Amino acid sequence: MANRLSQVVAQMDRLYEFDREPVSPGKLQPARHFAALLAGEHVAGTEFVIGALFVSWGARPFDILVGLIVGNLLAVLTWTFVCTPIAIQTRLTLYWYLRRIAGPGTTAIYNVLNAILFCILAGCMITVSASSIRILFGIPPQTNWYPEDVRWVILVLALGAVVVGLAILGFKRLAQFAEVCSVWMFFMFVAGALALLPGLAAKSGLGEVRGLADFLALAEKTIWTGVAPAGQQSLTFWHIAAFAWICNLAMHGGLSDMALFRYARSVSCGLTSAVGMFFGHYVAWICAGVMGAATALALNTTMDKLDSGTIAMEALGVAGGITVVLAGWTTSNPTLYRAGLAFQAVTPNWPRWLVTLLAGIATTIVATFPFVFTQLLNFVGWYGLLLMPVGAIVFVEHWIFPRIGLTQYWAARKGLIFNWPALGSWGLGILVAWVLTHNGWLHLFFLFIPIWLLTAVLYTVLAALAGARVPVTEVPASAPVSPSAPLAERAEPPPAAAVPNGANGAWLWTSGVIALAALLVCIVLPIWHFAKGIEGCEERLAQLKSIILWASLIHLTSATIWAVQKEKSKSGF
Repeated sequence: MANRLSQVVAQMDRLYEFDREPVSPGKLQPARHFAALLAGEHVAGTEFVIGALFVSWGARPFDILVGLIVGNLLAVLTWTFVCTPIAIQTRLTLYWYLRRIAGPGTTAIYNVLNAILFCILAGCMITVSASSIRILFGIPPQTNWYPEDVRWVILVLALGAVVVGLAILGFKRLAQFAEVCSVWMFFMFVAGALALLPGLAAKSGLGEVRGLADFLALAEKTIWTGVAPAGQQSLTFWHIAAFAWICNLAMHGGLSDMALFRYARSVSCGLTSAVGMFFGHYVAWICAGVMGAATALALNTTMDKLDSGTIAMEALGVAGGITVVLAGWTTSNPTLYRAGLAFQAVTPNWPRWLVTLLAGIATTIVATFPFVFTQLLNFVGWYGLLLMPVGAIVFVEHWIFPRIGLTQYWAARKGLIFNWPALGSWGLGILVAWVLTHNGWLHLFFLFIPIWLLTAVLYTVLAALAGARVPVTEVPASAPVSPSAPLAERAEPPPAAAVPNGANGAWLWTSGVIALAALLVCIVLPIWHFAKGIEGCEERLAQLKSIILWASLIHLTSATIWAVQKEKSKSGF
C-alpha cells in the first residue's frame, strides 16, 4: 500500500507547471488555448446569478445592452495592455514576480489573502453547479447563507472532488476541458433565452417578438424594468459599465492572470479575453436575465427565491441542468488552479498538486455554504478591490521605475523581508476605499481608477523615500530568480514524432463531424422554436427540452472523443 502511494505521489510530482521559475519557450501555448480557457471560465454558472441580479436590481434595457459593451471592452483592453505584457516579459506568476518586488513577507500576506478569496470564488462556482444537480435528488433551493439539507452537503463534496482533480492536472488539461465545453455552453445560454422568450411574450400581453423594437418593449416591461427592491438604488448605465470592467479586476488590473498569460506567445493573446467577455459577460448575462425573468413569471415567484439550477431547468430541462454543472466546473477549475499557485508560493518545497489539493478541500467546504451565491455582486466588487492595489504596485515598479530613474527590484536587492512602502500604499488604498463606500461618497463599482492611481502615486513616493532612488547593484543570495536571467533548464523528453494512423484519423474526422452536427441542432432548434412565435409555444418547449438533451449528450461525447484523438494524433500514438 505504501509503495502504491509513493508511485501515485511520484506521478503527481511530474505535473510540473513552472511554479517558481519562468516558463520555458517550448511550453508556450497558442492563442486558441487561451480563447477556450477564457470562454469556458467566463461563460459560467455564475452568469445565471449575475444576469438575474441585474434584473432584480433595477437595470434598464439601454443600461444593459450598451453599458455592458463599454465595460467589457475596457476589461479586454486591461488584459491586453496591462496584464499580458508583464506576464510575457517575466514568464512568471504574479506570486513569484511580486516576491522580487515586494519581498517574501509582503508576498506571503498577499498570497494568503489572494488564495483565500480565490477559494471562496471557486466555492461559489461549485455551489452553482450543485444548484442544478440538487433538483435530481429533490433537494430544495439553497438560498440562505448556510446549508439547510445534509444531502446538499454530500452533493457539494462529490462535485468538489471532480473540480479539484481537474485543477491538479494543470493548465493544459484545463484548456482541453474548456475547449470541449465552451462553445456548447455559450449556445445553451442563447438557446435558453430563445426557448423562454415566446412564453414570456405571451404572458406579457405584448404579442409577438419580431424585431429589436419588440424585444426592447418586452424587456422594459418584463425583464429590465428599472424597479429595484425597496430601499435599494437602481443600477444605472454607469453602474453596469463599471461592474463589467471590475468583475474580473483581480485577474486583469490586479495581474493575477499572469499565471495564465505567462504561457502566451505574444501580447495579442490578451485579446482572447474578448471571447470570454463578450460571449460570457455580454451575451450570457443578457440571456440569463431573460431566463431569470421568464422563470420568475412562470413560477409566480421573485428572483431572490431562484437559483441557477431552477432557471436553467425551466428553460432547457435536463440539458440546462448539465449546462449549469459544466459552467460551474469550467470556472471553478482555473480559479482553484490560481489558488493552488498562490498557496504554493508560500509553502516551500510543497508540490503544486498537494497545495491545490489542500486548497480544494477548503474550497469544497466553503461551497457547502451558499453565502457568496446570495451576495455575489458585492463580493466580486470587494474581491477585486482588495487585490487590485498590488497590481498597481507591480505595474509601477515594472514600467514606471526604470523611466523615472528609480531602482527596479530595490527591495529584493537590499534583501528586505517586507517592502513597507508597498504594504503602506496597499493598506492606505483599501482604507480610503472603505471610507468612500462606508460614507456613501462613492459606489463600490466606481473605486477602481481612483484607488489604482492613489496606490500607484503613494508607492512611487514612499519607495523613493525608502531607498529606491539609490542605485543598488548587490543581489542577496536569497533573492528570487530574476525574470531576465536564463531560464532554468529541465530535462524534457523530446516530442514524439507524429506517426500516421488511419484509425485515429478516421475517429478524429467522424467524431468531429458528429460533434458539429449535434452542436448545430442545439442552436438551430431553439431558433426555430422562437421563430414559430407565441402559438403553441408551451408544447414546443417540452419537445425542445427532450431533443436538445440528446443533442447535447451526443455533442459532448463526440467532442470529447475528438479532443482525445486530436491529442493522440499530435503525440504520434
